[in-house]
Amino acid sequence: MSEKHIVVQGATCKCKFSVEPKMDKLKVKTQTKHYANDKDGKDKLIATDKEIGQTLEKNTFGKCKMQPNGSGDYLPCQATITKWSGFYEKTTLSNQGKLLLEDSKATCPIGGPDCIEIDKHGQVTEPSQQNFKNSNPDVQNQINPLLDLKGMSKPKLKHLDIESI
Repeated sequence: MSEKHIVVQGATCKCKFSVEPKMDKLKVKTQTKHYANDKDGKDKLIATDKEIGQTLEKNTFGKCKMQPNGSGDYLPCQATITKWSGFYEKTTLSNQGKLLLEDSKATCPIGGPDCIEIDKHGQVTEPSQQNFKNSNPDVQNQINPLLDLKGMSKPKLKHLDIESI
């Protein structure tokens, strides 16, 4: 079984009953302590199964196929999450929530069970100074010959005032 990513604030979600393939971003509203892949601890709050209700940025995925209006068109989606499935059971955060994973699914009262899926988990790699210190310069040079990690750790030379002749 491959590794699964933890879902964080800003993850994009989609509904299988959306007429147009519209996405919406998840907002974490149930906790303010736990972050993932965010060295400054300000952007990537970890999402849990407690993210219930209108916990999306726009709370809509466009028009909903499950709500025909009778004239060949559809009513607008009003995304409301009633529960999550497929979350990670072995860890509980301070809000008593379980971690959402990239394959977790949400239930909407109109679309039914598991109609809302995570499209992108929201994490973005943020290399830090420690990552450069821990990397093998020879391997990095083979991957990217234009990058010289050995030269990056040397102090930069300072130019003194040079008088023109």
